[in-house]
Amino acid sequence: MDIGPFRIERYYARYEFTTRYMLSSSDCESRTVADLLELEPDAHARLLGTWCGYTESAGAPELRQAIAALYERIHPDEVIVTSCAEEGIFLLYHALLEAGDHAIVETPCYESALELARSTDARVSQWHRSFEDGWAHDLEALDGLVRRESRVLYVNQPHNPTGTLMDRPTFERVAELARANRMVLFSDEVYRELEHDPADRLPAACDLDERAVSLGSISKSYGLPGLRLGWLATRDASLRAAIMRLKDYTTICSSAPSEVLTALALRNRDVLLERNAGIVRRNLPLLEAFFDRHAETFEWIRPAAGPIGFPRVTGVDDVDRFCQRVAAAGVLLLPGSVYDEPAHVRVGFGRASLPEALAVLESTLAAPAAV
Repeated sequence: MDIGPFRIERYYARYEFTTRYMLSSSDCESRTVADLLELEPDAHARLLGTWCGYTESAGAPELRQAIAALYERIHPDEVIVTSCAEEGIFLLYHALLEAGDHAIVETPCYESALELARSTDARVSQWHRSFEDGWAHDLEALDGLVRRESRVLYVNQPHNPTGTLMDRPTFERVAELARANRMVLFSDEVYRELEHDPADRLPAACDLDERAVSLGSISKSYGLPGLRLGWLATRDASLRAAIMRLKDYTTICSSAPSEVLTALALRNRDVLLERNAGIVRRNLPLLEAFFDRHAETFEWIRPAAGPIGFPRVTGVDDVDRFCQRVAAAGVLLLPGSVYDEPAHVRVGFGRASLPEALAVLESTLAAPAAV
């Protein structure tokens, strides 16, 4: 398997734990284990009583039941728990694709969605969206990418890094295109349930079509990345079997304490979502006002879901160098070059420290050296 460096993760390995303010986080404000244990009266005792042996490979029944409750047509046996969404992406692609096959990937995207498809030796086409077109979804362009050997269509809605969201008719047309061409619709839904207007929420792909696969995670909307758990949900039994055969060679099973805490969190997800949605609602106007004050440097398309956006940086010759200087001042932005969009930066507004981060960034921009 030939695969290149994961540029996002290499950048964060350099800066994430040494830069004071994370203004590019893709997740929401997290919580302590103590916070989670307060959500149910007997949770502390149950965690202490957790047996730290091997767990079921597909995930603990309690956890799969909590995950299935997120969907309308999914049974707990139709859920596969993974060690984070990253493993889910790897398993799905390698269960479906081989040399001679073809995949279509919505871009810009989280790099593993593209590189792990390529790692199967399948040919990969990008369904590319652009800032100049308002991050629009060109369905005619998508249809033109389909080949006889196309096996999977990856989409990410709500979207990383733009924070945009398809409207429902577009999503249903994408699902129908995949169905008509016998492709598996692989829908990355890790930001689902954090739409800025809940009325915009899309149906889960696994509810729309029996062959579609929904990817979920406890990390993003729920703000618990340290638990390192994700999941795949599909009604396709043969695909689940192929994924499970491969999973025996990756992680086999998940962490028992993480499964207990994730099930607890999902049963009480309304509490987590209410807090995180509140942070997003407070922060987004502050960020928008900041961009209005610095319109000579930033322009963006306002996000509709999730805690991230992808403004274009203007008047700066080298955005990577700009991000390095801003990091040295104490604020971490993610350069768009890690998405092959070098004129952009990813900003995150799901953390409570955003006002302080913006204050530092504002003073940095005022200094001549900042640009």
